[in-house]
Amino acid sequence: MQTLPLPTTSKPAYSQMSTDGNIQRRKTRPVKVANITIGGGYPVVVQSMINEDTLDIDGSVAAIRRLHEIGCEIVRVTVPSIAHAQAVGEIKQKLLQTYQQVPLVADVHHNGMKIALEVAKHVDKVRINPGLYVFEKPKPTRTEYTQAEFDEIGEKIRETLKPLVLSLKEQGKAMRIGVNHGSLAERMLFTYGDTPEGMVQSALEFLRICESLDYQNLVISLKASRVPVMVAAYRLMAQRMDELGMDYPLHLGVTEAGDGEYGRIKSTAGIGTLLAEGIGDTIRVSLTEAPEKEIPVCYSILQALGLRKTMVEYVACPSCGRTLFNLEEVLHKVREATKHLTGLDIAVMGCIVNGPGEMADADYGYVGKQPGFISLYRGREEIKKVPEDKGVLELINLIKADGRWVDP
Repeated sequence: MQTLPLPTTSKPAYSQMSTDGNIQRRKTRPVKVANITIGGGYPVVVQSMINEDTLDIDGSVAAIRRLHEIGCEIVRVTVPSIAHAQAVGEIKQKLLQTYQQVPLVADVHHNGMKIALEVAKHVDKVRINPGLYVFEKPKPTRTEYTQAEFDEIGEKIRETLKPLVLSLKEQGKAMRIGVNHGSLAERMLFTYGDTPEGMVQSALEFLRICESLDYQNLVISLKASRVPVMVAAYRLMAQRMDELGMDYPLHLGVTEAGDGEYGRIKSTAGIGTLLAEGIGDTIRVSLTEAPEKEIPVCYSILQALGLRKTMVEYVACPSCGRTLFNLEEVLHKVREATKHLTGLDIAVMGCIVNGPGEMADADYGYVGKQPGFISLYRGREEIKKVPEDKGVLELINLIKADGRWVDP
C-alpha cells in the first residue's frame, strides 16, 4: 500500500536522469482513487483487471481479493451493460463486508453514457474509450470529413460526456480517458491518420471538454499493441501537455502484449522505456494469462528502475572461468533463504576480481575468495571468511545480527 510520496522535480525532466542516476519523474497532479493516489509524486501505482463476468458477484469478489492480496492496488472490472453496472454495486458492498475497501475502476465502452452514469455510483474511477464512447459508424464510401461534420460530432460527444463528468465531479471521483490505438474514431483516422498524433488529439478533445466543465480529476492512457507506437504516443502526449500547461498523470500499458516470456519482454520494453524517462504514474501489464501473473511483472519493472522497493534486489555476476563455486546453485540457495526480506540488496559474486567493486551498493555480499571458502561483506566491509558449505547459514546469521532479519 502507499505511504509517503516520492520526490518530484518542478521541471519536465523526463528526458534525462539526475546526476545521481535516479529517475526524475514528470510532475503531475494527484488524482485520488479511493485510498490510493495516482500522480502527485506518489509511488507508481500497480493495476490489473479481473477476467470474470461482473454478473458473477462471488467470482468477481474472489478475483478482486486475489489480486489485491498480492499487491494490486487498483482493480478494473468490465461493465458492458446496466445489469453489470448494478452488479458492481453488489461487488463493492460484498468486498466491504467480507474483506476491505479495494479501489475499483469500471471499464465502459460502446455508447456507454447510461452505463457509465449507473456504475459511477459504485466505483472509484470510470474508464472511457474516446473512440467508442460515442460510437461513429464508419461509412465505407467516405472520402473525407468536413470541418462541419467533425464539429457536429464533437458537440455530440460533449453533450454525451457532460452528465458523466458532472456526476463524477459531484462525487469527487476520477475518470481515465483511455485511448486505444486500435479503436480510434473514424474522424480521427481521417483527420490525423492511424498515428500517435491521432491518439493524442483524441485524448485532448476529451480533456478539453472536461476542463470546460471545471473537472480535472483525470488520468490519461494511450495504449497500443506495438511498442514503438505506444512509446511515441506517450512521449507526444507528455510534450503536448507541457506545452498546454496540463499536468495530468499517465497510465502506462502495452495492450494485448500476449503471454509468456515475450509478453513480459514486450510490456517491459514499452513501460520500462517510458518510466526511465520519468513518464508514467500508474501501470498495468496486460498478459494473456491469469491476472495474478501480471503483478510480479509490474513490481519487477518498478524495482529494476528504482521506483519501488518491494522485494530483495539480487546482484549476481554471470559467472566465468574465475568463478570459485557453482554460482547458479548458490544464488538459488541465497534467494530461497532471503527472498521474503523486503528492501535488502544482496550480492552473490563468483570471485574477488570484480566482486567487491560491482557489489559496492549492496547491503550484503557473498563472494568467492578462495576455493572452498567465501567471504561475507556488509556493504564494502569484509566481515568474515567461512567455509562454502556454511555460507548461506552465516549470511543469515549476519543479517540477524544486524537486526534486519524477519522470519518468513
